[in-house]
Amino acid sequence: MAPPVAITKGTDASEIKISEAGDSVAAAQEARRLSVAAGFATEGGEEIALAAMELATNLLKHAGKGTMKLSTVASGERIGIEIEARDLGPGIADIEQAFEDGYSTAGSLGYGMGTVNRLADEIEVSSTMDSGTVIVCRRWVKSTQPEEMQHPWDVGVFTRSRNGARENGDAFVVKHWEEQLLVGLIDGLGHGEPAQRAALAAQRYVQTHYDQPIEKIFQGAGRACRGTRGVVMSLARFSRSTSFEWASVGNVEVRALSGGKKIPFLLKRGILGVDDARAHVQSLEWDPSWTLVLHTDGLRTHWQWSDFPGLETQHPRVIATKLMKELASGNDDATVLVVRGAAL
Repeated sequence: MAPPVAITKGTDASEIKISEAGDSVAAAQEARRLSVAAGFATEGGEEIALAAMELATNLLKHAGKGTMKLSTVASGERIGIEIEARDLGPGIADIEQAFEDGYSTAGSLGYGMGTVNRLADEIEVSSTMDSGTVIVCRRWVKSTQPEEMQHPWDVGVFTRSRNGARENGDAFVVKHWEEQLLVGLIDGLGHGEPAQRAALAAQRYVQTHYDQPIEKIFQGAGRACRGTRGVVMSLARFSRSTSFEWASVGNVEVRALSGGKKIPFLLKRGILGVDDARAHVQSLEWDPSWTLVLHTDGLRTHWQWSDFPGLETQHPRVIATKLMKELASGNDDATVLVVRGAAL
C-alpha cells in the first residue's frame, strides 16, 4: 500500500467554546458554513452539521464543557472538513464500547458516538482518566462521475435466506466509482433478524464509506456493529492496474481462477463488532482475465473449478447462479459474488 498522504488544514479554522445548549447549535451552523465552502452537497453538509451537534452535545453531557475546532482540510486531491472535540472530563474507560448504540454513562440514550461514526469517514479517539478526551473526525467530499461511464468489470451476485426464513443474515456490496470497484460479502453471525440486523449495519457503513482506505472501512464497520451479534466480512478493491487490495476478517470463502497462479489470500480470524478484529490489507497481483469468487459458509467449501467444466467462460451472473444451485445448503443463508474483467 502507498504511504498515507499528509493532511493539511485550511486557514478558515474556527474554535467554539461549548458550555451551554445553544453552543451546540452554533457548532452545527459553523460546520454547515464550512461544508458549503469545501464543496459538499446539501445532504453532506447537513450530515456534517449533525455530527458537530452530536459531538458538542456529548461534551456537555459527559464533561460539562469543552472546545470544538472546525476547519477545512486537504489530503492530496481530497478536500474535507475536520472537527476536533476536546474536554477535560473523566475520560472514556472503553473507547470501542462507546460506539455502541444505546451505551451511555450519562443517563442519555447513548446514540451520539454511533451516529458520529456513521456520518464521518474517519474518526480518532484518545482518552485518559486524568487528561480528558479528544475526538477528531473527518468527512471528505466524494468524487463524482458521469452516469454513462463504462466500467471494466462484470459482477454477478446471488443471495438467498435459508429455507423457510424471511430474513437473510448475509449482505453484499458492489460499488463502482471513477476507475475503481469495491465488492464485499458480509455474514451476520447466527440466523434470523439478529443476524440480518448485524449484516445490514455493516453494509450501510461500507456503502456510505466505500472510497475510504480499506482498513478504515473495517474499523468503522466494526464500530457500526457494536451491540449486535457481529459479522464476518471480506472486501476487494480493484482499479485499472494489475493489482487489487484484499482484506478479510472471519470465514468468508475466497477462490480465484488465475491460470495456475497462486494468490496468497490471508484470512484473519475474528468477528467485527464483537472483538477488536483488525483487518490486514494485502496488495495482490491481478489480471482482468482472472475470476474471483467470494461466498459465505452457506455453500460447501470443498469444491474445485474442475468440478464445473466450462463454467469459467460464462458471465459472472451465470457462475454465481450455478455455484448457488450446486453448492448451497438449505439450512443456512447463502451468498455468492463473482468478479471478472468485462468482455470488450
